[in-house]
Amino acid sequence: MIKLPTEPSRHRVAVWRELRRIGALSLGQGIWAVPDVPVFAAGIARALELTEQSGGQAVTLNASGRGPEDAARFQALFTAARSADWTEFLGDCGKFEDELAKEIRIAKFTLAELEEEEQSLERLRRWHRDLTARDVFGAPEAAEAGERLGQCAAACEDYAERVFAALHQTPGQDR
Repeated sequence: MIKLPTEPSRHRVAVWRELRRIGALSLGQGIWAVPDVPVFAAGIARALELTEQSGGQAVTLNASGRGPEDAARFQALFTAARSADWTEFLGDCGKFEDELAKEIRIAKFTLAELEEEEQSLERLRRWHRDLTARDVFGAPEAAEAGERLGQCAAACEDYAERVFAALHQTPGQDR
């Protein structure tokens, strides 16, 4: 349970962002939950530190459900949240592939554009790594996300080859 002063709001926002970043589930006002596994420890510690720095209060508990149904319900809620994360990731993979296709269609084969696309791919890789770390129960979309990330990497490699071919082209040579 986390209680924070109402003002300034930046403290509430900082704690909320940290808890969202690690994938914590909001169970109600000021009540957050994550599975009791090491991957969440640093994020929880950071949220507690931010709470303390803002003059707020936190109570942390190790809890288990009253029965197997409660554990199953928590797992389902947590997995549904990860499914939503994976769905957003898959949408961004589609946007990345669309952007590469557009650059190819308009023949924008520059090193600056390639660098931008490689940075976008690296962002997708970091995001995939972070989602994989917090998807402790294995959302069904995770496998598709891994495949799509591979497709994005292959599409970026294809674009890079096109950029280098265009940059190495001599005058009068066809593409």
